[in-house]
Amino acid sequence: AGMRFFLQYVGCFFAFFSTGFLITSTWTDCWMVNADDSLEVSTKCRGLWWECVTNVFDGIQTCDEYDSIFAEHPVKLVLTRAMMITADILAGFGFLFLVLGLDCVKFLPDEPLIKLRICLVSGVTLLIAGLPGITGSVWYAVDVYVERSSLVFHNVFLGIQYKFGWSCWLGMAGSLGCFLSGALLTCCTYLFRETSSGRLHSAYSLRKGYSSAGTIVTNVHLPSSQTATAKMYAVDTRV
Repeated sequence: AGMRFFLQYVGCFFAFFSTGFLITSTWTDCWMVNADDSLEVSTKCRGLWWECVTNVFDGIQTCDEYDSIFAEHPVKLVLTRAMMITADILAGFGFLFLVLGLDCVKFLPDEPLIKLRICLVSGVTLLIAGLPGITGSVWYAVDVYVERSSLVFHNVFLGIQYKFGWSCWLGMAGSLGCFLSGALLTCCTYLFRETSSGRLHSAYSLRKGYSSAGTIVTNVHLPSSQTATAKMYAVDTRV
């Protein structure tokens, strides 16, 4: 039981931070950052929804939002948005399911098997959430790296060259955390499911034994009470 609690809490820890990392990476503005900091007086970051420029000297930041989501955008931007939003939703649901499945939460306290199944559903959901998250993050990073490498290879200098920033790193970390949390929860469920099933079966057998014993005792005393009643009825009839 102690090991099961430990694995559940570790999985909850990773699920909480992984969900937070994924949501933060989706809605922050530094998926791409300019790589020529020594030549620029400002730091330029591009996110999935807007682009921000921060002055190096006074720290003033100005942001420009992209056009409407219905406007034409690069395929890289549209697919990364879709995959990260999907990962956010799945990770959020997985974390909520996990909270309900924890043994310390007063939800279905008399149904340990159901709580284990809730943990299993949470683990599978987190594993699925990590797939679009890692796909979107790594694909975006690789695309930025390939674009920069091709420009350097062809000696093309456009004034600003980008590399992937900390928002992209957060997406990768959150996705890997979802994989780790999901693996812990699924392993925890399979390791301790048979133990919980055995305990429930033993309790049910013991309860059934007590019920059978009570029935036998009742049946033993029942004829004697009926006999006594019959004798009294016979006496009253004679009188």
